[in-house]
Amino acid sequence: METSNNGDKKLTVVLGASPNPARYSYLAVSRLKAHGHPVVAIGQREAEIAGTPVIKDHPPLENVDTVTLYLNPQRQQEYYDYILQLRPKRIIFNPGTENEELEQLASQHGIRPMEACTLVLLSTGQY
Repeated sequence: METSNNGDKKLTVVLGASPNPARYSYLAVSRLKAHGHPVVAIGQREAEIAGTPVIKDHPPLENVDTVTLYLNPQRQQEYYDYILQLRPKRIIFNPGTENEELEQLASQHGIRPMEACTLVLLSTGQY
């Protein structure tokens, strides 16, 4: 029998992933992997973070638990349709990515918007 999630591991899409180790998105990909969560990293250019490829595509995915945003609200607009198609359980708006328009769209589609920090949620066991 197949379950939709493997234990408490949450398939997470990191939007705005950067191969720059000084960026929070880089730390998020690294720490999500360290906590055993499968990660799809999407960024502006192809690269790699801790063995995870950063892709520019918008692949169709199933059973997405979380989309975590590292894009400012203006840059998020081109991803609205993609995010909604993924049907994640939640979208984490990291500091600086808060976007009332997308939060309302998410709520209308049954997706829980959260203004939070992925790194803090991971470090405090709340992810």
